[in-house]
Amino acid sequence: GGTKVASYLWIFCIVFFAGFTQGVSGFGSVLVALPLLALFLDVKTVIPLVALCGLSITVVLLIGLRRFLDWRKIYPLVAGATLGIPVGVFFLKQVDSAVIQSVVGFFLISYSAYALLRPSTLPGLRGPWSYVFGFLGGCCGGAIGAAGPPVIVYTSAQPWSKDQIKVTLQGFFVTSDLMVVAAQAAAGVTTLSVVGFFLISLPALTLGTYLGSHVYGIIKEVWYRKIILILLAFLGSLMIYKTL
Repeated sequence: GGTKVASYLWIFCIVFFAGFTQGVSGFGSVLVALPLLALFLDVKTVIPLVALCGLSITVVLLIGLRRFLDWRKIYPLVAGATLGIPVGVFFLKQVDSAVIQSVVGFFLISYSAYALLRPSTLPGLRGPWSYVFGFLGGCCGGAIGAAGPPVIVYTSAQPWSKDQIKVTLQGFFVTSDLMVVAAQAAAGVTTLSVVGFFLISLPALTLGTYLGSHVYGIIKEVWYRKIILILLAFLGSLMIYKTL
């Protein structure tokens, strides 16, 4: 009835906003969609649904920015993450996940505040740092299901153009999202119901990503970096809020 229609409309709006957020910044679709969709759908449906949506957005953005793609920037991050995931899972078993989330959240807020107040002092992290931040991303992925924050910090500290930052993030996410979606499908978590919701929400997802990408195209380089840092601070605050 009317309640079901209202729920579908909300799901459409949430998925649209998730696509729009990642279209503008290059990340954040999971951050937006996961807690909000869980208000309307069972969390066991939401998790694989959000993974499918995230993978789709990433593929679309990667295709759009493919001329800026340099896999040499992405390989070390993925290699580091692959090693970091089992370490993160080990931490999840040993340490309360709320403690891990609080530590990551505090780090994100501190880094964002520092970079926003002293942006000119970011020299770019070279050498083995890509492996280190990839490893930290893997640890976060294994421990709290979010591999993005350390990799976003790493790319935002580079002297790259906004297109290089965004496409490197998509390259990393497309690899990690593929692994997640494949694992969920193999475990039987991605049901026909999940696929149904995904197909229904695809138009909203596509429109949101397209409009977000259009806004991204207009944004100046310096503002793009500020948006990334503000979103990182918000992400950190949300992590801490969830543990309280």
